[in-house]
Amino acid sequence: MKTKNNIPSQLIALILAMTLFSQCNSHKANEPMNTVIKDNHSYANPSESIVTHLDWTAELDFEKHIIAATAKLTLDNTPQVKHVILDTKGLNIVEIKNQDGETLNYELKPEDPILGSALLIEIDPETTEVSITYQTTPEAEALQWLTPEQTQGKVKPFLFSQSQAILARSWIPIQDSPGIRFTYTAEVTVPRDLLPLMSASNPVEKNTTGTYHFEMKQPIPAYLMALTVGDIDFLPLGQRSGVYAEPSMLEKSADEFEGLENMIAAAEELYGAYRWDRYDIIVLPPSFPFGGMENPRLTFATPTIIAGDKSLISLVAHELAHSWSGNLVTNATWDDFWLNEGFTVYFENRIMESLYGREYSEMLAMLSLQDLKAEIIEISATNPADTHLKLNLDGRNPDDGLTAIAYDKGYFFLRLIEETVGREKWDAFVKNYFNTNAFKVMTTEEFVEILQRDLIDENTVGLDSTFYQQWIYGPELPANCPQPVSNKFDNVEKALSNWQENHDTVTLDSSYGSSQWSTHEWLHFIRLLPENYGIEEMTLLDDAFDFTNSGNSEIFALWAVQIISNQYEAGYPNLEKFLVHTGRRKFLTPLYKELIKTEEGTEMARAIYQKARPNYHSVAYNSIDALLK
Repeated sequence: MKTKNNIPSQLIALILAMTLFSQCNSHKANEPMNTVIKDNHSYANPSESIVTHLDWTAELDFEKHIIAATAKLTLDNTPQVKHVILDTKGLNIVEIKNQDGETLNYELKPEDPILGSALLIEIDPETTEVSITYQTTPEAEALQWLTPEQTQGKVKPFLFSQSQAILARSWIPIQDSPGIRFTYTAEVTVPRDLLPLMSASNPVEKNTTGTYHFEMKQPIPAYLMALTVGDIDFLPLGQRSGVYAEPSMLEKSADEFEGLENMIAAAEELYGAYRWDRYDIIVLPPSFPFGGMENPRLTFATPTIIAGDKSLISLVAHELAHSWSGNLVTNATWDDFWLNEGFTVYFENRIMESLYGREYSEMLAMLSLQDLKAEIIEISATNPADTHLKLNLDGRNPDDGLTAIAYDKGYFFLRLIEETVGREKWDAFVKNYFNTNAFKVMTTEEFVEILQRDLIDENTVGLDSTFYQQWIYGPELPANCPQPVSNKFDNVEKALSNWQENHDTVTLDSSYGSSQWSTHEWLHFIRLLPENYGIEEMTLLDDAFDFTNSGNSEIFALWAVQIISNQYEAGYPNLEKFLVHTGRRKFLTPLYKELIKTEEGTEMARAIYQKARPNYHSVAYNSIDALLK
């Protein structure tokens, strides 16, 4: 059944329900936001009491691996309020007081393995602040305390946080929902030979006291709370950008990101002003579990993107794009995660196209489509509903939604709209979408309503109700998925056929230009290798191109799958070294999955993991624990 607006009838109730949500979203950037969106991954009661500001005071103990802190929360209450409910996980609460210094009664509920413990604090409508004095534990899931040996410099310890999706509650008692935004200030004390940084205004050098002050004026959700501390130096890259890293990594990192200001300018040209004042990057130790994390003002980045030739900086474009999609307009719940990531992958590709041309961005899109198709097959075998864009993660860890579906299926859905209505109209819509909804939250249903009203109803396009149904609420990949085209990849496919025939590196270069190939072309080449390639063929390839010793993490990680599947023993030492010293989950998961396909590989995986696990963040080792259980 269709309505006159071409919205599926089953969406009508959801869209009508957004009336109250839209009223909640009418606030200005720094005003309280009494959202009533139900978030199954938070205990918070924002319809009764909502946090609008955090003032955080903390002292870090690198010997005990704990943070002793006070979180003073500013509240906006309804007249009926009796409690404010916060999310916590593994926190030791010392005392709780109100703005007058009066001790408040509280109850810490039993801990759920995923959600942690609800902290119920008795308040009345006149309670404008609660101050919680507490300590974290060494097991806090968001925090990874590194020994000096686990750093690049090998001399001083290091700490970094990873709060997404629901781990902020393991180091701050907060309403840990993406639908709740607040501003914050902080005073952080660390050993005097270390420098702390946050997702806020940051220092650029160490001081003599060890105490530092931070401010985030723009309201953010809790998952964007970030802290890192270490032997860190800074180099500026422009008037509003720079890079932080351990001293031995700083020059190399600055060289890799030297075009950052151009990237920011390209993003602004597409979709409007950058609203976070500065855009800095910190290159973290290799145990960081993701490629990057879009913490406002300070992107956290893995050192695995420092390839020496700027070939992997699309990841920076991705994290920069989050300054609009995700940080500026945020998914209301983790079931709507595709709104963050689908838009970001789309925006990333447009930035790369603007800087490096359509051919380059189409290679990225083709690799994304390959990844997406492979992941759809894998997910569909166990839970087809997880291939929908709109997810149902109730009762599950929201990390289960961190798949290629949100990222790449979301991207191709948005690309389909662009190709259907035309780029000019689509760009105008997206720019208006970011501006109109800045510092607000968004559900899938409200996005459908906005899309219908502001774009599709204004144009005659070939999109009907099945369009939304198939892409957002349907499984797998619809037949009308856009198909990227890359002449460079066609050339790679011809080159591989030639290699199979004569194993001649000279011909491969003279006829197909292999010596000038980008990382993406080599990735396509390796992906096309036949199954069960064989030791002899692997050896010939490795002798010719030295994949086993590649300093490019993307190339080696893909080649390592071939090392495992073909039992190429010459590659085992580097495989083990990579698994032990690299904590990026994107690389770890497929390699461990490939290892456990055989009994011999499973034994190898467990032996390597015993050495590697202490180097992994909880986000990574929780995933690998489940694989090797």
